[in-house]
Amino acid sequence: MSRFQVRKVAVLGAGVMGAQIAAHLVNVKVPVVLFDLPAKEGPKNGIVTKAVEGLKKLKPAPLGVPENAALIQQANYEEHLELLKDCDLIIEAIAERMDWKLDLYTKIAPFVAPHAIVASNTSGLSITKLSEVLPEEIKPRFCGIHFFNPPRYMYLVELINTPTTRPEVIDQLESFVTTAVGKGVVRANDTPNFVANRVGIAGMMATMIEAEKFGLSVDVVDDLTGKKLGRASSGTFRTADVVGLDTMAHVVKTMQDNLKDDPFYSTYATPKVLAGLIEKGALGQKAGAGFYKKVGKDIQRLDFATGEYVAGGKKADEIVARMLKKPAADRIKLLRESTNPQAQFLWSILRDSFHYVAVHLDTVADTAREIDFAMRWGFGSQQGPFELWQAAGWKQVAEWVKADIDAGKTLSSAPLPAWVFEGPVAENGGVHSKDGSWSAAEGKFKPRAKLPVYERQAFPESLVGEGAVEPLKAGTEEFKNEEVRVWSLDGDVLIASISAKLHLISPTVTEGLLKAVEIAEAKYKGLVIWSPDDVFSAGANLEALMPVFMTKGAKGIAPEEKKLQDMMLRIRYANVPVVAAMRGLALGGGCELAVHCARRVAHMESYVGLVEVGVGLIPGGGGLTYIARRAAEMASAGNANADIFAFLKDGFTNAATAKVATSALEARKLGYLLDSDVIVPNKDELLFVASAQVKAMADSGYRPPLKATFPVAGRSGIATVKAQLANMRDGGFISQHDFHLASLIADVVCGGEVEAGALVTEEYLMALERKHFCSLLEHPKTQERIMGMLQTGKPVRN
Repeated sequence: MSRFQVRKVAVLGAGVMGAQIAAHLVNVKVPVVLFDLPAKEGPKNGIVTKAVEGLKKLKPAPLGVPENAALIQQANYEEHLELLKDCDLIIEAIAERMDWKLDLYTKIAPFVAPHAIVASNTSGLSITKLSEVLPEEIKPRFCGIHFFNPPRYMYLVELINTPTTRPEVIDQLESFVTTAVGKGVVRANDTPNFVANRVGIAGMMATMIEAEKFGLSVDVVDDLTGKKLGRASSGTFRTADVVGLDTMAHVVKTMQDNLKDDPFYSTYATPKVLAGLIEKGALGQKAGAGFYKKVGKDIQRLDFATGEYVAGGKKADEIVARMLKKPAADRIKLLRESTNPQAQFLWSILRDSFHYVAVHLDTVADTAREIDFAMRWGFGSQQGPFELWQAAGWKQVAEWVKADIDAGKTLSSAPLPAWVFEGPVAENGGVHSKDGSWSAAEGKFKPRAKLPVYERQAFPESLVGEGAVEPLKAGTEEFKNEEVRVWSLDGDVLIASISAKLHLISPTVTEGLLKAVEIAEAKYKGLVIWSPDDVFSAGANLEALMPVFMTKGAKGIAPEEKKLQDMMLRIRYANVPVVAAMRGLALGGGCELAVHCARRVAHMESYVGLVEVGVGLIPGGGGLTYIARRAAEMASAGNANADIFAFLKDGFTNAATAKVATSALEARKLGYLLDSDVIVPNKDELLFVASAQVKAMADSGYRPPLKATFPVAGRSGIATVKAQLANMRDGGFISQHDFHLASLIADVVCGGEVEAGALVTEEYLMALERKHFCSLLEHPKTQERIMGMLQTGKPVRN
């Protein structure tokens, strides 16, 4: 790992981006001081204070928990420049005005520490020009850093060097941004709009041109260019509205001003419809109108012909939608040969993207890898343009693009570069190979960066053509059934990966996890439960139990439920540490699985909660037992005579309202993660950190907790809860069935009909869970909720 230590970061500029960058830094425990101009009236830090308060209200939330806003140190340029001397990294994020930035650099230069890195978060201004005003001693430590909005959620960060930037400075910053901040880094050349915005905005402009040519409306274009095409669900025009039409126009103007020799220059002209919307102040989502406008509950679209808003919601033709489900080679061929205008439009925009990236690869990026990752991470594409081209058949697609260029159908008459048709790329069948990705500037395949930080990523994101080993086919396999693979990479740590859809926990998964524990105890230091995607587990598989329920009713479910509970206890009391490596959804049974592990290692973006009431059930895999046990543990830790009910209220409320933590930080606040658990910023380092935790625990002489009884709140606790619930029901805040569900949850977490302080076991509480869970399965209101969820994916309120 790099020795560059970032003890504190300064962010200059408390605008939308600066404040959110500061927010994400405190999310990942990096101390940060946020600067802006002194306020003309009131406290001098007024501008920053207003920005920090605004962070608590923004959606999607930039902060993992709102109270972390207090961790952002507030400062202004008049009083606090001395604070910069303690900062190892200074990120400038003021408005995109060259003169303002240069003036600020002059002001801060005397206060920059001798070792500190200074980086500009610009989306397109020349980093080299910005560096020219800096003192000679700062220039080697200056570069560009471009976060995408919103910084917490967007994985891409572009780093841009200047001719005077020391190589080790970029290496140090890349290591920090990858591991500590949790981002995917792409190194960009210092060209207008860098990589993602250059290619992405050019693609959006091309899409608008082709949409007009084929006479397609904005809603149809968005349906065609969204998930169906393997891109962000917002499509093209909706994305423009979300980004802000003025922001988009600013990026386009950078291209207009600086790319006059570009063979695609004519496509950078601001479309009349875009200029007209901006002139009217219809700047997209933030202004309430853009290409779309919300009227009541309806979303209307702009009609290009009249300039008025009309009813929206039109979809792609079914025949075209079916084409888009085909493998890449078949898909592209069908689109190109179809006479359907929508299919012709799609071929045109794909051809335009292939043409554009091939012509610009030698100047925009070091290799094709940077372009493909930039489009994945910055624009939400499942595949970058080079990947799709390669997957569809490099030579054939190249010939089709050339034919269109020759026929004058393309947006530019620039020919495809010679390397497309001859030499290493043609021989390899594309720009990505086992030896690396193609560098047009250097005329060779270049391997990935070998920075130590990347040694922590066992399975980094791979590209088509690289020949990377799939995680679920890697290592040494110890056991496998239809829904679980048990395997090891190093012979020390065993890994259990759930492969079922949404990693739902079925009897087959239960069997696989039990087998994993058995093998781990016999041969390994411990077990990590990890899967290589954005779901830990979305809960129990209700559909898998339907046949049993249909033939035997709730009585048939009870034994299956007990097996699930026994598996949870088997994991909790395993003789080796079991660590849950959590990422994305950990809901219902997934949450219960995690809380029964010896430790949890969670990615920042983990969404955790007990959500069973949404389908008319209560947690039945030990989740309520966990809440009761934790309340007893917390009460005894503070005071042997403490009131258990005081520690129980939040856990009960979270389960009764199906509250889901919207970050790992909030999951810790809700009690699903403990202070001893680890939160990891980068998703690709999750397995490494979880495995390291297993080894450390094992090497420290890990022993499972001893089975013990613990006190519960008893019938008095139940009575207190039910009295409050009755008021909510009678006031119309909850339904009768909600009251029933919450009463059953209270019965379990309080220990049933026993005295306050009575000692119980986990098995006793799990029996209560099981009893109530099975009784609910036969309740008509619960059956309505289950069927509604299975049919629509949305909870039924009854």
